[in-house]
Amino acid sequence: MHYIPNTPDIEKEILEAIGVRHFEDLIANIPGKILQKCRIDLPAPLSELEGYKKFTQMAGKNKNTDTTVSFLGAGSYDHYIPAAVDFLIGRSEFYTAYTPYQPEVSQGTLQSMYEYQSMICHMMDMEVANASLYDGATALAEAAIMAVNKTRRNKVLVSAYINANSLKVLDTYLKTRGIEIEFLPEVAGRTDFSDLSARLDNTVAALLIQSPNFLGGIEDLNGIAERLHENKSFLIVSVNPVSMALLKTPGEIGADIAVAEGQPLGIHQAFGGPYLGIFATTKSLVRSMPGRIAGETVDVDGKRGYVLVLQTREQHIRRERATSNVCTNEGLMALAATVYLSLVGKNGLKQIARLCLNNAHYLAEKIAALDHFSLPYSSVPFFNEFVIETPIPAKEIIAAGVKEQFFAGVDLGEFRPDWRNRLLIAVTEKRSIQEMDDFIKFLAKF
Repeated sequence: MHYIPNTPDIEKEILEAIGVRHFEDLIANIPGKILQKCRIDLPAPLSELEGYKKFTQMAGKNKNTDTTVSFLGAGSYDHYIPAAVDFLIGRSEFYTAYTPYQPEVSQGTLQSMYEYQSMICHMMDMEVANASLYDGATALAEAAIMAVNKTRRNKVLVSAYINANSLKVLDTYLKTRGIEIEFLPEVAGRTDFSDLSARLDNTVAALLIQSPNFLGGIEDLNGIAERLHENKSFLIVSVNPVSMALLKTPGEIGADIAVAEGQPLGIHQAFGGPYLGIFATTKSLVRSMPGRIAGETVDVDGKRGYVLVLQTREQHIRRERATSNVCTNEGLMALAATVYLSLVGKNGLKQIARLCLNNAHYLAEKIAALDHFSLPYSSVPFFNEFVIETPIPAKEIIAAGVKEQFFAGVDLGEFRPDWRNRLLIAVTEKRSIQEMDDFIKFLAKF
């Protein structure tokens, strides 16, 4: 990022325009005790050359997936991103664009939103999609609220194997609205639906499920939608978008609302964001869907054009009439996903998904063969992510892995104390046989 400093003369001119003589006059109303706590002892100033060297050295201490083999997952994955993605979304007409208030001068932005929605509908096998939300976690929470508003019921059934971070966001969203969350039991790495029918009554708005789930297991959702629909409840499914190239889509299993974290679709992990909230539903629910929707139309001359349809941005500001408090979308990230999907295509995405699947199963079989490691959910089918039981606390393996240029996975002990000896490992198409074999040699030391 470029930095243009103000000269003393410019600073003086600014202060005079404000009506003060010194910068300290601007903060005179702040109590001295608070100011004292905010003061930072900065080192002596550096020249541009010295500053560049200093910050380059500091940045060099960071570990990243360009230099370290990554098996991190739990919602954020190290996929390959074609160079064209960053190049195209970095063009100024996309990179600096804001909300398209005036459709006649925002055709490029609106068209990219329309193309994104179309691709999401094809991928999810759903009828309509919005132009994106903030991330997968907020998309899930918005889906739950949408179901409650539509059914006028006040309870949602939730799988305990939804991403742990998404559950925190869900709790925050629903608790303030007085919506009850009832968790389904778990069994052997998957959700237990054995007593689902007994839990369904006229207070249940929806069931929220993730597949592949937080531990990587693919949930058995056959017949679940039918049982919910008999109770006039909704099925809300959260998915890994890459897995949609191989697994049954939300549309195929009868889901009413489908959400996903779009980060795997050409978006950098970037220390946790910004990411992309994917949201799709059925045509019958389109008017209850949060967020904005771009549509295709024709002008007075019969030329094709794009506009925002069904609802306006202002609806989301007027709280008493809003379907949601969402008033914008992750447009640039949605564009990245659109460019990515355009580049890899249907067959390319299937090839990427197949590589993820094959690599993950190769590594899992190798780890299971080690003396002191095991797969606690070996009977559960998985896509690209799985859990291993470790002989020592997982955090110790992770710490040792960093020294050996491995991000060994996610310590599940951070989410549940009884999982401290469990490591969640994700494998993408980027991992080579050599990298995985080297990782096996690393684990064999424990």
